[in-house]
Amino acid sequence: MRKTFIGIGSLLQTPAGVIIITTIIWHGILWGSKIPLNSYVSIAIFFADLGIAFYLLDRLVYFFSQFVLPIQNPQDRQEIYSRVKLFESGDRGPTLFIKNGRVIEHEGEAGKRGPGILVLDTASAAVLRTDTEISTTVGPGIKFTKADEYIAGSVDLRSQWQFIGPLVSDQPFLNPAPIASSKSHNELQSRSQKTSGLTRDGFEISPTISIKFSIKRPVEDKPTESGVTSRYGFDPTSVRNAITREVIRLGASDNSKARMEWNKLPAHLVVNLWREYIRKFKFEELFTTEEISGLQTIEDMINKRVRQHHVVGLDDTGIPTGEWLESLEYKQLQLRGLEIREVRIHNVLFEPSIEEQTIQQWSAEWMNIAKQEERYLNEKESLIETAARDEAGKKFARIVSGKFGGKVTMPQQNPFKTLQLLIQPLKDFILTESNANSDMEKELRKLDEIWKWLLDQSMESTLKEEEAG
Repeated sequence: MRKTFIGIGSLLQTPAGVIIITTIIWHGILWGSKIPLNSYVSIAIFFADLGIAFYLLDRLVYFFSQFVLPIQNPQDRQEIYSRVKLFESGDRGPTLFIKNGRVIEHEGEAGKRGPGILVLDTASAAVLRTDTEISTTVGPGIKFTKADEYIAGSVDLRSQWQFIGPLVSDQPFLNPAPIASSKSHNELQSRSQKTSGLTRDGFEISPTISIKFSIKRPVEDKPTESGVTSRYGFDPTSVRNAITREVIRLGASDNSKARMEWNKLPAHLVVNLWREYIRKFKFEELFTTEEISGLQTIEDMINKRVRQHHVVGLDDTGIPTGEWLESLEYKQLQLRGLEIREVRIHNVLFEPSIEEQTIQQWSAEWMNIAKQEERYLNEKESLIETAARDEAGKKFARIVSGKFGGKVTMPQQNPFKTLQLLIQPLKDFILTESNANSDMEKELRKLDEIWKWLLDQSMESTLKEEEAG
């Protein structure tokens, strides 16, 4: 009985129910007033009222349905009208809103089958499919789906930053594993293992790697079918490739296969490149700053590998070979409709004992270098001293021989006279260059004493010569 009354109540709320109630009341009034009735006329009027009511309802639904969504062309008006009509009957498909690449829905909405509606904001795009094939790619705006269509996948058109590796607050090498590993410690170790790599000399390094990537954007922005132009760019081919071209990742233990989501591929490629290049450098080479450090070289090479068709190869010691090689990572990104805009390596963590060992090695090398420099300076000082001594001897010879630089003369018979001629230029030079130097004054006094002695000896020699003559 309850269901019967509920059904009758629902019927009376429809236009047909209103007309039936109105007709019954009107004929009741006529019958109570004993006004004669024509059955054929009454039936004709009843069906005419039903026809007019349903026609007006249909036109009003058509008119007001245009204001449910921001549609812009006659075809969309017809589509939204048919969806509103199906909404009344309950045979409608899903009505979904996609915001920033995420599907927002009521419970059980996505499981419905039938003509539906998709509303996508300017940062979203999606691919639709049937049970047998991929049907179409939709961008920002409104999309009216067919009865057998449903969402195969959706993407965020905005540029995205992805951070992998340890957090700034993490210290996986300082915090030893507890006896009963806690959940937080396991998470910390898991983060550090995501970017863990070994150097050429066997040291483990775990950096934080930041990746900026997006769906590949078109050269020129064009409006979608709904007339919407997204400022993030919408390239149907890139969106379709990102969602439909799967990358299968093999499990390490049980050889299981798992489908890799489109936004996981950039991190997967970059981490593999990081581990490839870190093996080419020793630990100490990562932080040298003579020209460019090993870490800077690795970061630069990773950016080139994901953004260029060809890159210069490096040998096993990190030295460029000069050979241009095809970048397979860039090719994979192109096939998946993705582009990586920037890769950064920072927050580099390693075992503290490595740093202590490196400091000790640097200290030992520094001492060896210092001793080598000391030997070099001593040898250089000895050479300079010898050269200065030789130069001083030559200068002394030039000064004392000044009196003998003229024309050729007969040799002096008196040797004391000769010594006087040698000392006189030296004395004059000292007087000119001394600048009141106390040491030079002592030397001058010594020369004066020698000069006086030579003068006395010269006079005695002359007297002896005269007496002998």
